[in-house]
Amino acid sequence: MRIGLDYRPAAGYPHSGFGRQNLALEQALRAHPEVSLQLFGVAPEDHPLRRRVHCPKWGAPLQGVHRLPVRLRFEAGFLPGALREAGIEVYLCNANMGLPLGRKPAGLRYVLQLHDLFQLTLQNRHGSKLKEHVYRVTDRLSINHSVKVAERIWTPSQYTADELLKGFPEARDKIRVLPNLVSGFTGEAADITDLQMPARYWLVVGTREPRKNIPWFVSAWQAARQLSSEVPELVLIGAPDDLPATLRHLPGLHYLSDLSDAQLHGVYQQAERLWQPSYAEGFGLPVIEALGVGTPVAVASGSALDEITPPDSPRFSPTDGPALSALMVRLTATPNEDPDTLRAWAKGYATAAYRERFNHLIEELK
Repeated sequence: MRIGLDYRPAAGYPHSGFGRQNLALEQALRAHPEVSLQLFGVAPEDHPLRRRVHCPKWGAPLQGVHRLPVRLRFEAGFLPGALREAGIEVYLCNANMGLPLGRKPAGLRYVLQLHDLFQLTLQNRHGSKLKEHVYRVTDRLSINHSVKVAERIWTPSQYTADELLKGFPEARDKIRVLPNLVSGFTGEAADITDLQMPARYWLVVGTREPRKNIPWFVSAWQAARQLSSEVPELVLIGAPDDLPATLRHLPGLHYLSDLSDAQLHGVYQQAERLWQPSYAEGFGLPVIEALGVGTPVAVASGSALDEITPPDSPRFSPTDGPALSALMVRLTATPNEDPDTLRAWAKGYATAAYRERFNHLIEELK
């Protein structure tokens, strides 16, 4: 089976959630004995990526995939003809949208990997109100088109599948759940002494998007610290500017950014607990990453975090601050979960489990 993969997420943003799953798809497709894989994307002129990826003759920056003129030129002007010339039978796109525009070539089927619908359902951060409006309109049109023309839609969680059905009930028979690959860290954790971490700390990963719920969480943590001196200090992997000025420099609050994988491994490993307070998540990679090194987690309820977190892990409402503060105080006096049990849970999202599910979905496309 000749399968084409939209490689724009991996080429432009390899460390993002979309980019990492794009690479996971590439590796799984290459490992399948009955698949001949071709990659499609954009790159600057004379860029080495062009040696292994089908690109238009015209050049485009790797990080320019969200620019509407570049997208339209690629998805409408280049892709249909390029897929036909390459003899592609199945074309897979994993950026929530981006399937080719125009008439579908005969014999070609489309697969859309849709991680979430937050581009349509939530307020996202943009540089200006005008940009926010333009993105919302164009994202809606593109997602609508991709959902309509796809023969299969793969979601990373039942939560995302259910959210998709709310807006697109006609897509019911197309939807399949493929949880994300979380391969975990390779090698030893770095010595993070130079990061000057506190002796005891809780950890939160990701602060930028409003749905991460960080200002609310930090306020609850501050209240818990006032109730008990045993509540650990807090490390945020993100930027101070993502918090209101009144919360940016609280005693015991620390920030980290630009970490290597080995450093991130060490930060996860030494944390007493990872907290994920998001009120909306399509999956939740940091949760599985923490569990994979034996670090306990506590998550907000009401989204995909409910599915991917061990049933005995603490959960809390993403809106009840006093209840969260009380939970924090209780957990300081509660023994942590067994690390081996946590690592075993994380293996359910590792390469072997992912490939088994993926190969089943590929068989379905034959």
